[in-house]
Amino acid sequence: MADQQADELSLDEVVEFTSGLIRIDTTNRGGGDCRERPAAEYAAERLAGAGLEPLLLERTPGRTNVVARIEGTDPSADALLVHGHLDVVPAEAADWRVHPFSGEVRDGVVWGRGAVDMKNMDAMILAVVRSWARQGVRPRRDLVLAFTADEEASAEDGSGFLADRHPELFEGCTEGIGESGAFTFHDGSGREIYPIAAGERGTAWLKLTAHGRAGHGSRVNTRNAVTRLAAAVTRIGEHEWPLRLTPTVRAALTELAALYGIDADFRETDRLLEKLGPAARLVEATVRNSANPTMLDAGYKVNVIPGEAVAHIDGRYLAGTEEEFTATLDELTGPDVRWEFTHREAALEAPVDAPLFARMRAAVQEFAPDGHVVPYCMAGGTDAKQFSRLGITGYGFSPLKLPAGLDYQALFHGVDERVPVTALHFGVRVLDRLLRTA
Repeated sequence: MADQQADELSLDEVVEFTSGLIRIDTTNRGGGDCRERPAAEYAAERLAGAGLEPLLLERTPGRTNVVARIEGTDPSADALLVHGHLDVVPAEAADWRVHPFSGEVRDGVVWGRGAVDMKNMDAMILAVVRSWARQGVRPRRDLVLAFTADEEASAEDGSGFLADRHPELFEGCTEGIGESGAFTFHDGSGREIYPIAAGERGTAWLKLTAHGRAGHGSRVNTRNAVTRLAAAVTRIGEHEWPLRLTPTVRAALTELAALYGIDADFRETDRLLEKLGPAARLVEATVRNSANPTMLDAGYKVNVIPGEAVAHIDGRYLAGTEEEFTATLDELTGPDVRWEFTHREAALEAPVDAPLFARMRAAVQEFAPDGHVVPYCMAGGTDAKQFSRLGITGYGFSPLKLPAGLDYQALFHGVDERVPVTALHFGVRVLDRLLRTA
């Protein structure tokens, strides 16, 4: 089996499926405003064409998930979860060079919302398993394939629903792969780095509420809710969070330092980041917690002081620092502002010395022999958080070989999201190699 690889048709299909999924508008605006069912049916039809028996599952009508299982050749082996989400963030067509839901293939590039986040990975999974069906390939361990709804919001209709209501579908799964990792990071000096995610910061979306004395805008008011809220928001926005290095981040810094011939001195982490140059972008957002003010809401008329003002904060915290994070928020908000979680998910850590990580590294290096694979921690979060409730250790592995000048991380939720056809071909080959023997 080791000398086999994905067939030529799979290379055509991954482009076709990426384009086809992009053309299905699954914009998730939050608050339940999304309908993934057409994309779920598209995926299910192609899984059925590979001889699988996909299940379509919904908590809310139209918010559809797809789950299928492939039996492995080794019944004693633990199962592996392979997952991707079907929803995408909004896109304003007027801002794009190519319509975001056209799925147009132009000059060897597939354009549209979801091209990297993450209908490309959905298409890779479909292309690989259909290639296997044509070749009669079975993986070593059971694979559970999950195409989820609602990842771009709360995941309540997606991976959260699946983990809470259908845990039996993931029986035997101990590890999982999903977004985002094994993409090409160009450091500007000719090196190609392929970071594989082995951790995620926790999600802490917060609502701040300040109460005060309502009154006329012309009068002195020492209990102004807007003033109290603004002071708290400013303190949060300007707070300098201390360095906190998790095992994954330490491993990332250690391997990057070795790559550049630098001493990994964790007593001078900020100085170490400076020495890493552009490669520091892979780690700098994950050496600290963060809390960024994002929304404000107060008042209804310029000459009326409101009795309440509200703000929202996007908070992220590293594994092992949740208590510190909440204590810091108590201090920064002060006695006049109340805060609460509106959405909260755990920080994740996955071992970088695990056999699966070694196999992911080998699969990338087989097709990118000059590339340097390193672990990293994601600044944000994925469906791996919800699946971790089932005891599944999650990694970010959505392989893409990208040309210099195409900034993968900037394309996430960005304008003119796109992916080269050659990157999709690389992804199919790497994913095929990993999943055959993982």
